[in-house]
Amino acid sequence: MVSLVVGKLSLQNQRALMKDFKARTQGKLPELFTSDYRKCYRRILLETYGKATPRERQGTRGRFPNPILTPPSDLVYAVVHKHRRKGRVVKTEIHQIFGTPVQLEAALLQSPVSRKVNTAFVERSNGTARHRNSRQVRKTYAFSKKWERHEDQAWLSLVGYNFCWAVRTLREEVANGQWRQRTPAMVAGLTDHVWPVAEWLAHPSVQRL
Repeated sequence: MVSLVVGKLSLQNQRALMKDFKARTQGKLPELFTSDYRKCYRRILLETYGKATPRERQGTRGRFPNPILTPPSDLVYAVVHKHRRKGRVVKTEIHQIFGTPVQLEAALLQSPVSRKVNTAFVERSNGTARHRNSRQVRKTYAFSKKWERHEDQAWLSLVGYNFCWAVRTLREEVANGQWRQRTPAMVAGLTDHVWPVAEWLAHPSVQRL
């Protein structure tokens, strides 16, 4: 998990999340963006990665029109549109927003885990986050009484997930049937070992960029 913004699903927070993600990845575009069907995501991606393209003035009088944001040629974005009826998903559609079908197919072929556009991995991540942080569980008495403590717990849970939890599907075989346990941070090259709790708590949870 690369970035975290604690708060409501507002346009302001979504912009802050994409800004933080771009900074932490040094502006490098992932091979593929996927999400559920929210119209504001397209706008936020354009604001974050789009290029200002000038427009020609129609005629010889009047103001020059403002430039428009156009997606870079290597931006590939697809969405999963779930149609619901009485709270249940009855139909699922895939829509490609940015990029070409060839680019989308190439991005899926490079993926080590999936050949389809889906939101399963982020939903699995959300489920894991709720399992590890009871303050995020719905309809319980474990809700946070203070917003500051809610944010603190969210960051502690995130850092613990990235650095302290050895994910079974991330392990790698070293030799003769022996396996090396790895955390998401190890796979990302941020550390070379599974952090114990003492090492985890000795580091700041939030790094301001």
